Amino acid sequence: MAINDLFTQEIKVVNTGMTAFRDDLAHCGVPVVQVDWKPPVGVSPESLDIIDDNAAKINEANAKALEIILKGKPVLVGMGIALDTIPGMKKNLILHSGPPITWERMSGPTRGAVIGALIYEGMAKTPEEAEALASSGKIEYAPCHEHDAVGPMAGIVSASMPVFVVKNETFGNQAYCTLNEGLGKVLRYGAYGDDVVERLKWLETVMYPVLKKAIESIDKGLDLKNMIAQALHMGDEVHNRNRAGTSLLYRAIAPAVIRTCDDRDAAAKVLEFINGNDHFFLNLSMPAGKCTLDAARGIEGSSLLVVMARNGTDFGIQLSGTDRQWFTGPALVPDALYFPGFTKDDANPDIGDSAITETFGLGGFAIAAAPAIVQFVGGTARDAINYTMTMYEIAFGENNVYQIPALNFRGTPTGIDVRSVIAKAITPFIDTGVAHKKPGVGQVGAGVVQAPIEPFIKAFEGLAAQLSR
Repeated sequence: MAINDLFTQEIKVVNTGMTAFRDDLAHCGVPVVQVDWKPPVGVSPESLDIIDDNAAKINEANAKALEIILKGKPVLVGMGIALDTIPGMKKNLILHSGPPITWERMSGPTRGAVIGALIYEGMAKTPEEAEALASSGKIEYAPCHEHDAVGPMAGIVSASMPVFVVKNETFGNQAYCTLNEGLGKVLRYGAYGDDVVERLKWLETVMYPVLKKAIESIDKGLDLKNMIAQALHMGDEVHNRNRAGTSLLYRAIAPAVIRTCDDRDAAAKVLEFINGNDHFFLNLSMPAGKCTLDAARGIEGSSLLVVMARNGTDFGIQLSGTDRQWFTGPALVPDALYFPGFTKDDANPDIGDSAITETFGLGGFAIAAAPAIVQFVGGTARDAINYTMTMYEIAFGENNVYQIPALNFRGTPTGIDVRSVIAKAITPFIDTGVAHKKPGVGQVGAGVVQAPIEPFIKAFEGLAAQLSR
């Protein structure tokens, strides 16, 4: 075709740049196709070569890890006090969410939750005394994940706190999590007022003994895997929306509470608390994910994630193939719907171990099952489906039990593959709560966030280094 003839034909545009160009052309009636392209992620050529050369070995390891994840069966089997139940727990040890961090680098909500925990434990009487003790070197800190536990938001676990015990029946390992306090000004969001401590004491002295007795009376425990599967069919994604999961738990636990509790008033108050706290099930879906994924640790060559966690400062991940090694990068501030009087300027960067739900195929990965959540940021039901469809691109497989009705009961994307994250420049999508960046304030909103790319670059290169040895 002669160059002059080109301009007598209908012009069609393929745009590979900013979507604003596409939008302007479309507004003018020009046919345009937007190419879904992102710049490649900057990993070393040597790492790329090593990962490519070991593709068959990695695929075999990933298939083994995924099989273990899919076979996992999390069951609520009991409760205990953290000091007597969590491996390695000590009176002067405080567990927190996310990767390791020192007091000096802790975010505001994490510091606030530590202050509240020290007052709750009777180790300090005032916030000032608690802060002095927290920074004195007499208190030790460690990630929940390094003690078979998980904690939402700040994730603080201290010695006297009651915890759920969730067992992976298939492989025998266990995971632990505290009780959910509700929303707003609560410890996990960094609040530490008298009402926060009073609620924690009530959970320890009233709710814990009632629930412990009820759970232990249930033959073979409560099948959390089955509850999660049902909750997905009822509109939950089991991270930021747990209304169905909490309702299913309530139905299962209420008869046992009535049968085993001699104090009718205490039984009523415990059941009322669960009924009034739609997020109560979150503290069971998290250890369900933890014990499911932990069984797939240490598989040589596997590029699948077994942890995503944030401490409000850093975002950290762990791979099956590199076991306990942390790979970290800066945590990002979520896009959110904020409570009246608060804005993004008040928000702390992303925080909490609750991204364990996304790591095993729930939360943001299953958001197509709970489209109401994207309304936090002005999204639509179609956006929710698109988010989940995008997560299939970085998942090694699909779940055989957790299914999404809106996708014709397709299994949720399961087994985040760091190779796909790097190759496609797509990071995991997470829905989450938002804490105020200052200690003592509490929750200021809820929204969504994309994981930062830095931890995945480090994990990719860390796996390559291990494979080259």
